[in-house]
Amino acid sequence: RVKTDKRDAAKLAKLLKAEELTPIYVPEAEDEAIRDLSRARETAMKDLKDAKFQLKGFLLRNNIQATVNDNWSKKHLRWLTDLILPHHSQQIVLQEMIITINERIQRLQRLDNELLHQVKNWRYYPVVKAIQAMRGVRLLVALGTIAELGDLRRFDHPRKLMAYLGLVPTENSSGGKTRRGSLTKCGNSRARRLLVEGAHTYKHKANISVELQLRQEGLPKEIVDIAWQAQQRLCRRYQRLLQKGKHRNV
Repeated sequence: RVKTDKRDAAKLAKLLKAEELTPIYVPEAEDEAIRDLSRARETAMKDLKDAKFQLKGFLLRNNIQATVNDNWSKKHLRWLTDLILPHHSQQIVLQEMIITINERIQRLQRLDNELLHQVKNWRYYPVVKAIQAMRGVRLLVALGTIAELGDLRRFDHPRKLMAYLGLVPTENSSGGKTRRGSLTKCGNSRARRLLVEGAHTYKHKANISVELQLRQEGLPKEIVDIAWQAQQRLCRRYQRLLQKGKHRNV
């Protein structure tokens, strides 16, 4: 129960000599700034979704059904603006909710524009462009992922990256028995969520869409070939999991 700086230093020296200390990754100030901007954009998106859910709940409570099928389109927003409720108090609530949604849409657009402007001068912009060769990884997903992970070279194997993201199964093995469970969900939850959302595109057959071709323009052939091989492998993997009875959201 005696803890002093001298003892701590001696312990660290022994661990360093035994090569049991692992260096940590420290992002630069610019990397943290881009990450903060990316997280602010994520928060703005969540706030907008919450405001939309609140408005839909308000309409459902008052038994009001939209006559426009395309939710949150310009036509739908005009319908909401022209909607007349039986009580003045309810009309005020509706107007305030619409104002809140419009303000949050504008906030999200401002952050999107700033991200698109700032990322072009970022040192990891070539990496952001490269991983957009993958299906389901558009600019904002690529930017958010790299902003959270930083320098990918610190992972000397893809398995270590997946373990860092919590995208590997839990394991409780002993003796000759191997028991694996659900995902560990350790590490960075923001990057994991972005990649999981992008993975849903692999439920369709492997193909190169026009949008994906545009994202791959100007990239080295080696990167494009790797992205195509990865797409084929992930599509096959998705179908095999479905055939084994796995739910598509697992």
